[in-house]
Amino acid sequence: MEQNGRKILVADDEEDIRVLLGECLKMEGYQVMTASNGTEAVHAVQLLPDLILLDVNMPDIDGYLVCEKIRKYVKCPILFLSARTQIQDRVSGFRAGGDDYILKPFSMEELLARIEAHLRREDREAMQKQAEIKQTGRGIRFYRQGEMAVDLDGYMALYGGQDIGLTRMEFNILRELIRNRGQVLSKEQIYEAVRGYEGSADANIVTEHIRRIRKKIEVHGGTGYIGTVWGVGYRWIAE
Repeated sequence: MEQNGRKILVADDEEDIRVLLGECLKMEGYQVMTASNGTEAVHAVQLLPDLILLDVNMPDIDGYLVCEKIRKYVKCPILFLSARTQIQDRVSGFRAGGDDYILKPFSMEELLARIEAHLRREDREAMQKQAEIKQTGRGIRFYRQGEMAVDLDGYMALYGGQDIGLTRMEFNILRELIRNRGQVLSKEQIYEAVRGYEGSADANIVTEHIRRIRKKIEVHGGTGYIGTVWGVGYRWIAE
């Protein structure tokens, strides 16, 4: 079954479970990453999984604490796997930031169904956001495309849940490109929009700022957002 290369992180200290889940998920068309303890799980989220299967009882850092540590950096669904059956255990999982709580032993058929349901919900929310963006045009405040998320009024640009560290000038250029996405803007148009007609610097400085913006996005794993139209200017090419 083709799943468009969706990445799933399996974090469990039991090797047999990691192997079993890995084989089953690969057969369904998913890419699989694994972690054998909490520390590895925290580090693995840098690979931007689309969904995380997280065991509760792991050495060094338990699943609840792992979830708390990574939740502010990742927005993907987190599904706890646990043999703990008490209601309070489930409550702890949801309060830590989990999206689902699956009891061991579990049916692979049910687990796969839950995974598919969570990913479908993510797809619906992404499509809804894109529809809202297209409807509101320049008046948008929030923009999201793939792993890129931008608060246009709050001066915050994230990629994969991490702040890419734009300066104020770089952010203003990014915002101007996004608000005019699909249109080609000359260096002069961009410069006048972000600095005003009274700006005293050479508009060619925009080229350097564009280079820095691209580099900061690329450092976090993103490419293909800003296009160059040689001899004319730049445009935001992501919808």
